[in-house]
Amino acid sequence: MGIVRRESGPEAHVPVLVVGAGACGLIAALAAHDAGAAVMVLERDPVPAGSTSLSAGYIPACNTRWQAEANADDGVDRMLGDIQKKNHGEGDPVLGRAVCEASGPTLEWLADAHGQSFILETAFRYPGHTAYRMHSHPQKTGVALVGSLAAAAERAGIDIVCEAPVRDLIADGAGKVLGVVIERPDGSTDEIGCDALVLACNGYGGNPEMLRSYIPEMADALYFGHTGNQGDAVRWGTELGAAVAQMGSYQGHGSVAHPHGALISWALMMEGGVQVNTEGARFSNEHAGYSEQALKVLAQPGGIAWNVYDRRLHELGMRHEDYRGAHGMGAIRELPDLAALADLIGCPRDRLAATLAHATEAAAGQLEDPFGRDFTTAPTLDTPPYFAVRVTGALFHTQGGLSIDTSARVLTAEREPLPNLFAGGGAAVGLSGSDVEGYLSGNGLVTAVTLGRIAGTGAARLAQETTA
Repeated sequence: MGIVRRESGPEAHVPVLVVGAGACGLIAALAAHDAGAAVMVLERDPVPAGSTSLSAGYIPACNTRWQAEANADDGVDRMLGDIQKKNHGEGDPVLGRAVCEASGPTLEWLADAHGQSFILETAFRYPGHTAYRMHSHPQKTGVALVGSLAAAAERAGIDIVCEAPVRDLIADGAGKVLGVVIERPDGSTDEIGCDALVLACNGYGGNPEMLRSYIPEMADALYFGHTGNQGDAVRWGTELGAAVAQMGSYQGHGSVAHPHGALISWALMMEGGVQVNTEGARFSNEHAGYSEQALKVLAQPGGIAWNVYDRRLHELGMRHEDYRGAHGMGAIRELPDLAALADLIGCPRDRLAATLAHATEAAAGQLEDPFGRDFTTAPTLDTPPYFAVRVTGALFHTQGGLSIDTSARVLTAEREPLPNLFAGGGAAVGLSGSDVEGYLSGNGLVTAVTLGRIAGTGAARLAQETTA
């Protein structure tokens, strides 16, 4: 895979090409279509999916009508402040502000122009969010979100060509993309020309070599992302002269059921649950963030932890399809008392009893937690039966990528835009700073959604200018 240098493009031609049919790519296509350009989406998989399909599908957004209906106080400054606080000021505040400003209008445009349904989550807040701003498809899964967006693209008459991985970009000597080379299922190749290209295809979480180079601490961890995330966008972009940024940034997760491979909602921890290791001891502040929790879990004996909670939280979990799936697989265990819970974990009963007693006392304000967690924000686990699930830490997706401006134009090291290349989602640098701790829940999807719309609109305008 690379760049084929040529001074003329293929005869077959579409004004705007989008590589990738996850949330970013599908939204880019819808935006380009609404801006008046003919557009085609190229997807390597048999059906639209991408990293979005593996997520919980929550999109943070501010100033939305769903927030207004729920009297949820929020705004651009507040949302950006939460993002920048989580990334320790390492994220680009200009790009961050553009994303926050576009977040609400983008969801309302998707709802009004393309029939997308959203609900606001008000049962809990993820770590670092000071307002209720998580919006999702009513089914609360990334699969449902992608499916709904794909249906909208179909209604709009947008061509989505699946099983058509892009192998090469065709570009002239000045770095202008003239088209792409795709591979068909039978191994043959076709060329499609374009006036503007949107890279909405992938990060590099599925590329062991790139992980060893940029994120060595997760090179051998469970990868819970899309296997197609091989870093193609970064390789194409850099070969064209693009800069990259914050390549050590990523989203981890400290709560993937093992060995079942099912995501367990972090809402269980935020609303009173605890994580213990195989010795029955807590080892962290569970409210600091589920992304950095991946490393903390992996540092425990065997890289294993147990989520421990009560029936109230089990019922909260059952509102989420991912959790229901884990329950159906037998990952969720119900225990009648503390002795049975300790036996399941394989830890001393007195050690586990002391751990849970500490949480109860901290919740009552009788002591401070040595890890810094505020237990007074939610009820504690003082009534059996208990519920438990064995989990490990995992890499979900990378947050570094091609440098872009607020128009989603791909930039050189001199901050000059390449002639006609746009990027968003996993292909572009995100808002999470330089490492795992900077990831605020939803940072991946909010950039996919907002930059998808920005990139698609910009690509359409550029294509129209090219043919004018």
